[in-house]
Amino acid sequence: MDKTLGRLRRLPEMECFFPKRLQEVLSLLRKYNGKARVFAGGTDLLPKMKRREAVPQYLIALNGIRDLNFIKYEKDKGLRIGAATTLSEILESSIIQKHYPILTETIAQMASIQVRNVGTIAGNLCNAVPSADTAPPLIVLGAQLKLVGIQKQRTVPVEGFFKGPDRTILSPMEMVSEIQVSPPTTKGRGAYVKHTLRREMDLAIAGVAAYLVLDSKNNICKDIKIAMGAVAPVPMRAKKAEAILRGKLISDDLIESAAMIASEESKPIDDIRSSAEYRKEMLKVLTKQAIKQSLEKV
Repeated sequence: MDKTLGRLRRLPEMECFFPKRLQEVLSLLRKYNGKARVFAGGTDLLPKMKRREAVPQYLIALNGIRDLNFIKYEKDKGLRIGAATTLSEILESSIIQKHYPILTETIAQMASIQVRNVGTIAGNLCNAVPSADTAPPLIVLGAQLKLVGIQKQRTVPVEGFFKGPDRTILSPMEMVSEIQVSPPTTKGRGAYVKHTLRREMDLAIAGVAAYLVLDSKNNICKDIKIAMGAVAPVPMRAKKAEAILRGKLISDDLIESAAMIASEESKPIDDIRSSAEYRKEMLKVLTKQAIKQSLEKV
């Protein structure tokens, strides 16, 4: 057995390309079918390469492509974020702060300033770890990803993007070009909370996002989405918990019941950071916090 497996080593030999246009990227992906990986910040990919968890023969840099670095908002169409847009750029965006504050609050809890300055939201999703912080809030917002290839493109919901740890529905000749979020609901508010050992510098042991639409006249829950991270092979919705809240008068007892059901829906594992039992207990706490924080904002 290789005694260095899992440890950081020097990067393996590879050839790196720095295209200026998206079409060049897609041509390279087709040419090196399955042997090439795209990257922008590389904050997830490069450590994996040093641990030999990923060994692409070719790397394709995206941060020189202007068409992939943008934040655009239209009232009737919603938000579009380019794949090479950094987490810091999203955090500092007044558009996102105003219309999608759950994304701003989520990214403020992520990583260090240095990592946010180069890491991207698309990279966080494509890394496909169950604890990806951006996945739960994007799922409750109903966000979609635009996937492009040399001959076709398609749009898929973030909720259906993940297949398992380190696996997505992307084919070897596809890449994410942008994240799309529908216009915000005027009466909808959301929150993302997570539990870590070292605050934002660590991966989430468990995380929960909630997005609530309330009938302000009688406090009835018109709609709610709850998404959980780090407690299943992929980020997942707590649909049974949502169902007992939807259409009902929100109360502490109902929130307590929803939190219990969300915990039961989860499928956590024991690993180096936490036990499955502890994650289930934390889910009850985090679900209650996410719902109550959403309520306070409505």
